[in-house]
Amino acid sequence: MTGKLSTPFTELVGVEHPIVQTGMGWVSGPALTSATANAGGLGILASATMTYEELEQAIIKTKQQTDKPFGVNMRADASDAKARAELLIREGVKVASFALAPKKELIAQLKDNGVVVIPSIGAAKHAVKVSSWGADAVIVQGGEGGGHTGPVATTLLLPSVLDALGPNGIPVVAAGGFFDGRGLAAALSYGAAGVAMGTRFLLTSDSSVPDSVKQEYLSRGLQDTTVSRKVDGMPHRVLNTELVNALEGSNGARGLAAAVSNAVKFKAMTGMKWSTIARDGLAMKKAGDRTWQQIIMAANTPMLLKAGLVEGNTHAGVLASGQVVGMIEDLPSCQDLIERIVLEACERIDALAALRK
Repeated sequence: MTGKLSTPFTELVGVEHPIVQTGMGWVSGPALTSATANAGGLGILASATMTYEELEQAIIKTKQQTDKPFGVNMRADASDAKARAELLIREGVKVASFALAPKKELIAQLKDNGVVVIPSIGAAKHAVKVSSWGADAVIVQGGEGGGHTGPVATTLLLPSVLDALGPNGIPVVAAGGFFDGRGLAAALSYGAAGVAMGTRFLLTSDSSVPDSVKQEYLSRGLQDTTVSRKVDGMPHRVLNTELVNALEGSNGARGLAAAVSNAVKFKAMTGMKWSTIARDGLAMKKAGDRTWQQIIMAANTPMLLKAGLVEGNTHAGVLASGQVVGMIEDLPSCQDLIERIVLEACERIDALAALRK
């Protein structure tokens, strides 16, 4: 491979390429994370669906499979967030990423011990806030992205965040709608320091998602996703399936009943105490503007995603997906994917430079 792209993000994290594999629940385990890291990108373990003990073992296993930097995605509002932060520090994990903004105290705890803090944000004001609190970089996900997402397209959200942070602001990584070198080159031209991808990494040979489910993704087009509030009460981009269509047509009482049932299953699976689940719910309520019904419905997410992405049951599970699914046609290794993206981005950048006479 020829070509290399050095950005403030690669320098900050110590990776070779400005490409991030996002922390996807049930998908981003040690195998995918280490494969991404070994290919020169930043792989991120998803810990929201792991117990503390499972996260500890996942970090150890990842370190056995790579000596490159990698990250862990954490829930800032989890009742054991401080303990998990201490685990990252003790194990020498390079990056802590967050779906919700961590508090200043948690950012300071991590930064003081050499961990790079990278929250994901969905609005310019949030980027300014976490930057003032000491965050080292941000991931900005536009509405095209899979899973929990916002209403603003990446092409508008990204420049708004860059403008708000200013030319000397922290590095910004763009997410939502990226899958190839053209997207990386475009993001860099906006002023981003890299791109983050979820669906594209889910659809690699290194992903643990069942092959039958991967084929379901590959068969879909650009119009085959829905942003649903019936999964867990928050905007959640998923593949159109019979289950999603049924959820969309269901009433609130049915969805709430299913969420309560899934809460019981999640408790049994993780061994969490009801008191811990209650504390997490209170933390979620305090951290945002969710209703109690939405908080109870949040129990749907881990169980429905597990059914689809781990058990391969596309009839009983939910498949988080970005709109980019309609542009993906193959299942390369992480190594081949990252090499291909970087090479194409370099070619695009060189072609643009040649236009200047």
